[in-house]
Amino acid sequence: MRNKLKSFLVVLLLSVFVVTGLFAQTITERKVRAVGDTVDLQIISTSDGHGKFLPFDYAQYVVDMSGSLTQTSSAFNEFKNSNTILVDVGDTIQGNSADLFIHDDIHPMVRAQNLMEYDVWVLGNHEFNYGMDVVRNVIKQHDSSVLCGNVYNADGTPIADNYVIIQKDGVKIGIIGMVTPNIVRWDKANLEKEGIIVTDPVEEVRKIVNLIKDDVDVLIAACHMDCENEYGLEDSGVYDLADKVPELDLILAAHGHKKIEGIYRNDVLITENNDLGKTMSVINITVEYGEDGKYHVVNRASKSYDIAPYPEDPKVSEDPLIMDADRRAREDAQTVIGYLENEYLSPEDEIPGIAQAKLQETALINLINEVQMYYTGAQISGAALFVDNANMYRGDIKKCDTALVYKYANTLYKIRMTGHQLKKWMEWSYSYINTFKPGDLTISFNPDIRGYNYDMFSGVKYEVDISKPAGDRILNLRLLDDTPVDMNTWYEVAVNNYRANSQLLSYGVIFTEEDGLPELLEMDVRGDIGGVREIIGDYIMNVKGVPSANGIVNFHMDEVTPENANWKLVGYSWDQAKHERVAQLIKEGKLSLKSSQDGRYTNVESITESDLAAIDR
Repeated sequence: MRNKLKSFLVVLLLSVFVVTGLFAQTITERKVRAVGDTVDLQIISTSDGHGKFLPFDYAQYVVDMSGSLTQTSSAFNEFKNSNTILVDVGDTIQGNSADLFIHDDIHPMVRAQNLMEYDVWVLGNHEFNYGMDVVRNVIKQHDSSVLCGNVYNADGTPIADNYVIIQKDGVKIGIIGMVTPNIVRWDKANLEKEGIIVTDPVEEVRKIVNLIKDDVDVLIAACHMDCENEYGLEDSGVYDLADKVPELDLILAAHGHKKIEGIYRNDVLITENNDLGKTMSVINITVEYGEDGKYHVVNRASKSYDIAPYPEDPKVSEDPLIMDADRRAREDAQTVIGYLENEYLSPEDEIPGIAQAKLQETALINLINEVQMYYTGAQISGAALFVDNANMYRGDIKKCDTALVYKYANTLYKIRMTGHQLKKWMEWSYSYINTFKPGDLTISFNPDIRGYNYDMFSGVKYEVDISKPAGDRILNLRLLDDTPVDMNTWYEVAVNNYRANSQLLSYGVIFTEEDGLPELLEMDVRGDIGGVREIIGDYIMNVKGVPSANGIVNFHMDEVTPENANWKLVGYSWDQAKHERVAQLIKEGKLSLKSSQDGRYTNVESITESDLAAIDR
């Protein structure tokens, strides 16, 4: 009798328990079906939330209803049914002041996802920004299955499960989770510190599919990877995955921050979401029971939904932990750290949609570069304008204002490079600007290059001739004392960790083996203060700021004029009257800048005299 009872308990446990891991499978009784019976499944996917648990932008200290987890929760409530699986594909705990909570018992983003009852969470690259202790802690906080199948501890054990099998209405769905292998570029120090091993995600998916394909009815890969390969690294994009693992029914992509409603590659359906909770993907999969006693996918359909129209779900927004995190983030953002004496750090855009700070030297970029050079002791610095409308104006400087100047939670690196390597970097950077052609009435930007990859430089003087092709534009490159930069001399340069690890310290889009590579001298400079954003605050408060009688630190940046500017764009000319008319027409809404295909960037082409003539006809 005891043996029979024991057997019964074992069977009962096996029937309800879902095991995850490389050698795991769900053992559950199958529903009895007739040949031709169908089951409708639904996958709802999100990704790249970047700290947006509430519809509030803490950096700019404004309500932002374009998307958030609380709004997405309302959308979930509208769509989900008993056969729905909720999946998030990573980049969750970084951005929008979320770093405030990385050492909390539970991060508010994780708390929100738990309240929303996600089934699966896949690690994104930004989860690795704060070290492996944070990664492990956040994994423990999740109620869902946490997947990351291509990252291993030094002893070869996986940091998380690599797949999970979930059963819905008798149908077994295998979900495999991977992160971009390029985390070895961006968080090299954090990974090497503990001997973390990062493997090829496509090869890992291939192994898992071979293992479980006969035991599941639907195969899904949820990968924090964009469609195309990144930095030319094979298997870092999901197109390679679809090409090499055609058994997959669906790939949930991420990382690219773009809305892909559904495209097919090698008969594999691929979807992707915008960032900051702006969209969610709803995928409907129909399976049919066949004569072979197995389910087969007979239909797949996907649609992207904008989250902006949805209200907040009080189940999430009124949770005490979420409300307390909101309070802490608002208070932190409003902390006054000084008083800006300048009228502004960047002049008003002459043409709306074309950031003036990308066309000329400004005190704004000079502030970032000045900070980077001061704390590293480097001679030269390069920095990008992360947000086109970034600025600070006369008055109190709050902590949130430093995030406006410097959006990302990057750290500061000090590297050593030759003059030749410096010039190649500069040429690559200024390829962001399109070649100026006769008849153009505006400067325009390359749609294939993101604005955060356009660095401007301090510590050197130079001109950029945009009438010349990209790669041959930097003229009169010299030091501040007008000494020419020697192509064979080594210079110390300050830069953020993203640029260093992504483009400067490895061969790729900038350097070939013939060029050699710069040398890393110091990483995470003044990490005791924080990243670049926190160091900017320290510079304002404790270095350049001057305490006043009322205890407020007064801060002033040198004004940039045509006479004292260290760099400028040259090689363009236009009819000034027509140029000014274009500016006025755009301000009046009678003329529009041309956008990139995905709608993310304006002014990808210049407005020409022909465009103006068309309006006059």
